[in-house]
Amino acid sequence: MRLGALSSAKSESSTTTYLCLIFQLAFVLSIMNLPNLITFSRLLGVPFLLYGLYDPSAQSRWICTAIFVVAAATDWLDGYLARKLNQITDLGKFLDPLVDKLLVLAPLLVLIELGKVPAWGVFLILGRELTIAGWRVNKTTISGANIWGKLKTVSQIVAIALLIAPLSEAWNFPALIAFWVSVALTLISGAIYLWPEQEIKEK
Repeated sequence: MRLGALSSAKSESSTTTYLCLIFQLAFVLSIMNLPNLITFSRLLGVPFLLYGLYDPSAQSRWICTAIFVVAAATDWLDGYLARKLNQITDLGKFLDPLVDKLLVLAPLLVLIELGKVPAWGVFLILGRELTIAGWRVNKTTISGANIWGKLKTVSQIVAIALLIAPLSEAWNFPALIAFWVSVALTLISGAIYLWPEQEIKEK
């Protein structure tokens, strides 16, 4: 009887916890506008992407490529809607690059484990992103991405899509070149992002 009571209590506790999480998620979603909801939805593709990349079959790789490309495409869609509907918010400016970082870094970490890209190249990308994120924390206002930041994002998307797609061996070298181009643009965009602040301090 006691075991049954304990089991029932644990079951009720788990149910309550799940319900609380659902209500909290529903509350967060309810205070978001449409562009921010689209931004948040990109996160939903990350777990499926990580799971599928460990399956070496061509079918799984194509599915992962499709998920990644569709999720990346919403980056343009949410920005377009935010401008079109005049719903540009500080939350969106903060959330959009954060989700972009997760969408990019998650598959790159798996690609390191699979031996597709060198770890130190991904470390350079991670270091840049952490530096910019730390710099943003001290800002009272959050600015949107500049043209270099957008070029960086596009180059990363192209490189990762080429790396995870089950293409022939002839594509291995172009995919690796695309990766290093994305690393270079990542570092350049980070330096340009910080440069105006440095000039102000010197003056």
